[in-house]
Amino acid sequence: MTEILLNPENSENTTNEIVQDLLIKLRQKQGNWVEWGRAIAYLTKAGYNPQEIFEATGFEPIQQNQVIVGAQVYNSLEKEGTSAAALTHYGNRGSDVLYELRLLTHSERAATADLTFTHKIDAEEARDIAKAIKDYSRLSVLPTGFTSHPGDALAYHAWKLTKQNSDLQERTRLIARGLRFAHSETARKQIEQLLVDTTVVPHRPAPTLPFYRLESDEHLPRILPVVGELPLTPEDIKAVPLITAVEPFGMVKHVGEQAWVALPGWQVLLGAEDPVAIIASSDLFPKAIPSKPEPVIIVVDRAQREWDISHYFIFEQDGQIDFQWFETAPEFLLLGKIVVMVRPKKILDEEITKDSWQIDE
Repeated sequence: MTEILLNPENSENTTNEIVQDLLIKLRQKQGNWVEWGRAIAYLTKAGYNPQEIFEATGFEPIQQNQVIVGAQVYNSLEKEGTSAAALTHYGNRGSDVLYELRLLTHSERAATADLTFTHKIDAEEARDIAKAIKDYSRLSVLPTGFTSHPGDALAYHAWKLTKQNSDLQERTRLIARGLRFAHSETARKQIEQLLVDTTVVPHRPAPTLPFYRLESDEHLPRILPVVGELPLTPEDIKAVPLITAVEPFGMVKHVGEQAWVALPGWQVLLGAEDPVAIIASSDLFPKAIPSKPEPVIIVVDRAQREWDISHYFIFEQDGQIDFQWFETAPEFLLLGKIVVMVRPKKILDEEITKDSWQIDE
């Protein structure tokens, strides 16, 4: 698949013939996973939805998302100077690992990809690594002895957890992890000092996220457009646009960019002054929500921007919104407080929903 083939802005090549060629290549799994991700992204921009792509190629929607995002991360690695060895490795396998690096900046991705390649990191560990590096990047001042290298970020994470732990076996494991990833000699010395310094610093746990789950059909409201008040003409009836609910939350879109979603009248929502809804995935909070990733609605009250230790907040990070719990008051502006996180209605027969796709990358 050539670059010109995957460039949707090239009007001479955005033809049905090219789309069909991409579908065949995907169905036959020609090329590598990076090419699959670029091809699926092209088809998405061409108007194909995930279900249509699945029926035409066999790529499950969850797999489509993984290779699309993974390919985007891979593209950024090529531009940021990731080592040739790591690029070669991830060009053939590892879409699940690169997917976990999606929330890092481009420069962080490049250094972290080299680290995950060197240490032969799998996707589950990559998720924890990416979160530790993201948290480290939010520190206003680098901790004493630790540099900005992702290896030192992981070493600091291990150092911090060790300081908060009194169990000897767990401390030993964390110290070994810190020494494994430490990049600078100064960071290594900070970790080694923990072998003789057994002081334990009390740890304040993060608050529980305010999750609600939609449990019954009665909790799933139907949103209807209002034509108006009688008398009305046939033209008035015809002028109302068709509203199609988008699963799993029944969100509706209107002509233009605005969309709505209806939620039950929980007291916590009624008490919010300026609530807005954000669609996300639960794996934004891997430590707080260890279950299988699923779509969630995050309701943020934009009127509540004053920090308190009992809640998670939304803020700007590298030009994008991000979510975090802060043990102490942050030095930057908060944009709102998370008041509710809504999970979709749970399907009783979860066996049907288990991921069944497995491919060789």
